[in-house]
Amino acid sequence: MSTHSPAGLTDLDHRIAGCRACPRLVAWREEVARVKRAAFADWTYWGRPVPGFGPADARLLILGLAPAAHGGNRTGRMFTGDRSGDVLYRALYDVGLASQPEAVTVDDGLELYGVRITSPVHCAPPENKPTPTERDTCRAWLVQELRLLRPTVRAVVVLGAFGWQAALPAFVEAGWTVPRPRPAFAHGVRVALAPAESPTAAASDVAAPLDLFGCFHVSQRNTFTGRLTPEMLREVLRTAATTAGLLP
Repeated sequence: MSTHSPAGLTDLDHRIAGCRACPRLVAWREEVARVKRAAFADWTYWGRPVPGFGPADARLLILGLAPAAHGGNRTGRMFTGDRSGDVLYRALYDVGLASQPEAVTVDDGLELYGVRITSPVHCAPPENKPTPTERDTCRAWLVQELRLLRPTVRAVVVLGAFGWQAALPAFVEAGWTVPRPRPAFAHGVRVALAPAESPTAAASDVAAPLDLFGCFHVSQRNTFTGRLTPEMLREVLRTAATTAGLLP
């Protein structure tokens, strides 16, 4: 079986969902799933690492930070069931990259068109703050996901400085060259990543050039204060999707 097949990505998602590598995160996500929030008292929380969401042949990848305690950690799908997801999926729908503007549950029928969403940390962390060790431990999953997406992915939107810092080393491990000095995060920044030279790699296994876009995170802190407006988010998504060949 090819490592670039949908089955390869499905297998990765299953393995991510079973990870217990970080004791603090395991304890926290399971406590949240047990105690719950009053508004979701009748829910059976997912309470596990949340795998990526979207097609295996995605041309555009969106990288967040980590699942929300009562969002992805509850529903089992990235950016589903929380305010940040409300903003992100509405913008994806507005620019023609999602089948509907809301993400409520894993069985709500939502489809993404040529887009996959993942994060550098797959477990909900206390106070939304993974430690550097937890970030680095989880990087292996992102590297594997990037390698599986190499045949098709052409653009990546990174939401926030944490995701940016976590993603750059992962791109290097997955087969791209990051400019030096390493580019700093900023909203609207665009960085071209060239494939790393590998004289022993088969032509079909070499990464294609990739454009990396920075965008403020869709956190309530940013969206409620106007630091990130819907139009700012749509503009980054449109530009990245056009670069990836998903929009004219």
